Amino acid sequence: MDTALVILAAGKGTRMNSDLPKVLHPIAQAPMLAHAMRAGAAIDPVRTVIVAGHGADQVRAAVQEIDEDAVVVLQREQNGTAHAVDQTRDALAGFSGDIMVLYGDTPFITAGTLSAMTEAREHHDLVVLGFDTADIAARYGRLVLEGDKLLRIVEYKDATDQERAISLCNSGLLVCNSDTLFELIAEVGNENASGEYYLTDIVEHANVRGLSVTAVKCDEAETLGVNSRADLAAADAVFQTRARNSLLEDGVTLLAPETVYLAYDTVIGRDSVIEPNVVFGPDVTIESSVTIRAFSHLEGCHVSRGATIGPFARLRPGAELAENTHIGNFVEIKQANIAEGAKINHLSYIGDADIGEKTNIGAGTITCNYDGVMKHRTVIGANAFIGSDTMLVAPVTLGDGAMTASGSVITKDVEAEAMAVARARQVNKPGFARKLFEILKARKAQQGKG
Repeated sequence: MDTALVILAAGKGTRMNSDLPKVLHPIAQAPMLAHAMRAGAAIDPVRTVIVAGHGADQVRAAVQEIDEDAVVVLQREQNGTAHAVDQTRDALAGFSGDIMVLYGDTPFITAGTLSAMTEAREHHDLVVLGFDTADIAARYGRLVLEGDKLLRIVEYKDATDQERAISLCNSGLLVCNSDTLFELIAEVGNENASGEYYLTDIVEHANVRGLSVTAVKCDEAETLGVNSRADLAAADAVFQTRARNSLLEDGVTLLAPETVYLAYDTVIGRDSVIEPNVVFGPDVTIESSVTIRAFSHLEGCHVSRGATIGPFARLRPGAELAENTHIGNFVEIKQANIAEGAKINHLSYIGDADIGEKTNIGAGTITCNYDGVMKHRTVIGANAFIGSDTMLVAPVTLGDGAMTASGSVITKDVEAEAMAVARARQVNKPGFARKLFEILKARKAQQGKG
């Protein structure tokens, strides 16, 4: 049966103490909403609807970057979770499949759990996701069961002491046929301690109708919600631990796993070695047998097999490194293609450039790519040798086997196998250094007297 995904993301998140909508706070350098949407994508939804409220324009913009086919609807007043789901009626008009309800601030639900819910839905009209908590004082809603039949969900603030002693808690997630879900929501009232329309109340209404209602359990860690900066830090730590362990299991060596920071979409091939204190930003793919040395920072780049990066290197968006390239300490690469076997080992900036095979870039080389308005490209052929402290003023092209003398400022193209020397003639003036220092010291002394 077709399934639509509804993600509730309207909360302001007062405890975050932020102007940014809660669901847009990042975990592993992606909005937590992106994590929830990626989790929901596991059920292959035919439609995805996000319910936004506080900061709706910001949420809408973020959603379009994540999934341009997703629809964002507005909950103008936050009157509870049932009211939030009810705002999706028009967006889901004509849809008669199942609706899976997730939460934008619950980012760690697994594909296996969602699969278990959809399998249970084949035998029941309404399926709710629950989890056992070791903390009986936790202020979660409680699931009241009779056998495998879910009788009701009671919010903690409305629960009796006996109900609060139940360890099975409500995650908020559920799956139900769309027509049935909207009919049940229409019966929900707001006679409760908060005066809100609780989605959880549909369980009792479903039982009154004689529908089959059950609960599926998951690990409590999957239901981790984010309501504060402390929660956000804890969620990021959970993600990092899972991602690091996954890499270790996949054959990646992390010399100090706890110091490596991964983005939500980091890909690293087997037999690669990641040294301590490496940071991966979004959109990084590392192929097999690559070494990333300590204190390097990578984002928006692709590194091919056998390359060595760092230490203290920075790969920025658009950096494309072929096999067996060497990028050394204090080297920055941006919007550049570095061909197989090329070496840029020391203290250089290579931006908006194409570097040929087995070319050597000397220490202190800079591609001067920006004129204050436009970016310009530097092209260097294969087997070229760029002397230390060369300034390459783009746009400029150097042919295969070309060479530049150290300290040159290259403003014109250099043909293949030619050597370019572009620096002023050195002139030595005997005794002038001593005389100059005497003049300067006298001037300083005179200023002191003044």
